[in-house]
Amino acid sequence: MIDRTYLREHPDEVRTALDNRGADVDLDAVLDLDERWRELKARGDDLRHERNEVTERIGKLVAAGEDEKREAAIERSRELKDEIEAVESEADELATELRERLLDIPQVPHESVPLGLDERFNEEVRREGFEDLRVDADEVTPHYDLGEDLDIIDEARAAKTTGSGFYFLKGDGARLEHALIQFMMDVHREQDYVDVFPPVPVKSASMRGTGQFPKFVDDAYRLGGSNEEEYDDEDLWLCPTAEVPVTNMYANEILLKEDLPLKHQAYTPNFRREAGEHGTETRGIVRVHQFNKVELVNFVEPETSYDRLEELVDEAEEVLRRLDLPYRVIELCTGDLTFASAKTYDIEVWAPGDDMDDGPEDGGRWLEVSSASNFEDFQARRAGLRYRPERHESAEYLHTLNASGLALPRVMVAVLEYYQNDDGTVTIPEALRPYMDGQEAIEGHRKVGESALGAGERD
Repeated sequence: MIDRTYLREHPDEVRTALDNRGADVDLDAVLDLDERWRELKARGDDLRHERNEVTERIGKLVAAGEDEKREAAIERSRELKDEIEAVESEADELATELRERLLDIPQVPHESVPLGLDERFNEEVRREGFEDLRVDADEVTPHYDLGEDLDIIDEARAAKTTGSGFYFLKGDGARLEHALIQFMMDVHREQDYVDVFPPVPVKSASMRGTGQFPKFVDDAYRLGGSNEEEYDDEDLWLCPTAEVPVTNMYANEILLKEDLPLKHQAYTPNFRREAGEHGTETRGIVRVHQFNKVELVNFVEPETSYDRLEELVDEAEEVLRRLDLPYRVIELCTGDLTFASAKTYDIEVWAPGDDMDDGPEDGGRWLEVSSASNFEDFQARRAGLRYRPERHESAEYLHTLNASGLALPRVMVAVLEYYQNDDGTVTIPEALRPYMDGQEAIEGHRKVGESALGAGERD
């Protein structure tokens, strides 16, 4: 949440920053609410001061035996009490409305973020792993066809059990995903991350704390109710990312300086409706409603957060370096930042199977596998995340950062497409073989059922 004092003192800077985001926010209405609230608070303080003076005068009048003046002072005290209650009640209502309005205002981008209203203005920082590519994009089978041929990805049966946008991983496909999860977590343990296994359902308050709510309610899966119905802080939602439970596990607490930086990693399944995305990338497992992810969450002192962001990007990249997958890092422009982010780097792996005219030499496509973001104190203000710089000093808001370390389906896509062979098998990257009992290749499985007989896929 934006700092109300900063908004009050720098409205033009905030207005410009939000224009650069393309955010439609009525700041004047928010500032007007804030001014009315401050006027009421000042009026309430004046009335309370007057009532204290009247109370003190009543005592003196009692001692002096001036009954008529005492009764008048008592009556004035009653009037002041009623007026104070009315003013404070109105101030509380305005404070609630003001907080709700502030929750709708996105983060102010860091001054170093490139200007631009959409992804066309993102800036490529670097590419890695393209010196000696092992495949020709023109000869690569897309993962959805390869996964079906090898019988390791089954979208059709998942559509039957659950619906479109879900999938089964089978046999070596499931083993490969488990291997990737354990491999990623081992890499991040080397980087001093502490494991957390969080609950999957999260409260509305937690979704609000990290910035998912109220803006992205339509993208969430609610437990036991419709998204259109009223909800409160006790409602439960399926976790859209481990960022939500892990960030909020310290909500309304005060950490100590010696606790920081605090680095957690968490594996969870993630659930997203992807509202508004229907009809795009519907084939395969690039955009789905349930997917696995390892998430990296950092809690740091404010003055260190931008150095930590650069380190966080490197920590996420290490997974791709060890898998020997080609990738690039891009810096998002102002208009492509997420709601809560002040600065973000996306890490995109190269998947050669689909020619989307956006990959190396216009072959293959880029798939985002991680967004590494610095939220500064935006989430901390919403969730009440503070730390005490010194034991004798007042608590301050800390800074939060996170990155995927990494998102599994798209890494799976890249492995299947980049490591496939001419005979239709897939070489398992060397870094993953210890997690698959030394297995070197995925050769596929015999399909089951009469449908396989009818398709001529079984003898």
